[in-house]
Amino acid sequence: MQNDFVMKNEILSQLSQEYPWADRFHYFPTIGSTNDVLKTLAKQGAPHGTVIAAGHQTNGHGRLGRSFQSPQGLGIYLSILLRPGCTPMELMHLTCVAAVAMCDAVEAATGFRPGIKWTNDLVHEKRKLGGILTELGLTPKGTVDYAIIGIGINCRQCREDFAPELRDMAASLSMVTGSPVSPARMAAAMMEALGRMDAGLLTEKEAILRRYRTDCITIGQDISLVRGDEIRYGHAVDVDENGALVVRFPDGSVEAVNSGEVSVRGMYGYA
Repeated sequence: MQNDFVMKNEILSQLSQEYPWADRFHYFPTIGSTNDVLKTLAKQGAPHGTVIAAGHQTNGHGRLGRSFQSPQGLGIYLSILLRPGCTPMELMHLTCVAAVAMCDAVEAATGFRPGIKWTNDLVHEKRKLGGILTELGLTPKGTVDYAIIGIGINCRQCREDFAPELRDMAASLSMVTGSPVSPARMAAAMMEALGRMDAGLLTEKEAILRRYRTDCITIGQDISLVRGDEIRYGHAVDVDENGALVVRFPDGSVEAVNSGEVSVRGMYGYA
């Protein structure tokens, strides 16, 4: 309980006075999944801007049902609840917007700006630093009841802290910068960046996607696209107005990709 109180107050102390949702912030030393707990709170009526952060997840997960390693004290795992009052189509770019916000947060906390592997990974030199998982809940009329953005960022790990199979594919901010990175400072920077993101979520879409294209390392790369048992190879040429990856295939066809696993040649073991 004491660690809970100390960490929560350390994070709150680093927020600006302008941060609007400090009274909606919850911190847990250990939790199953910040996204899962926040979904439960959302269904119970939790307000826009509610944030849950944790120092450890026992059931962290990412896209496509994958698990997300969330070791105690080495990273920060945070989810925010938004109630934008719009249609799902108006939030097609949500993961892209969140990724730009997290690049801003990392830069604010460390002075280093990561890249983005489409659509949701923060990366540096072919290694993953963090991931983003967005989830929507809909009303009976089909509009967005809530949107949850979950982020996990590796802060303090050294190479040996990662499982052997991940050591060539993952890194931490401390490994990249050569300096200690405070999870509390990182959490506060994430919350500030998400607050700014929310202010322009629906009104500054084009400008934010331009920034996403600048940060996205996938554009201009050869990729593989996996959908079920099908694997297709192509070249990523752009990200469109909804955040889809525009891919040119060898037969000359061009497709906007919204689903499937995209691997970038030379990253995460993809040769």
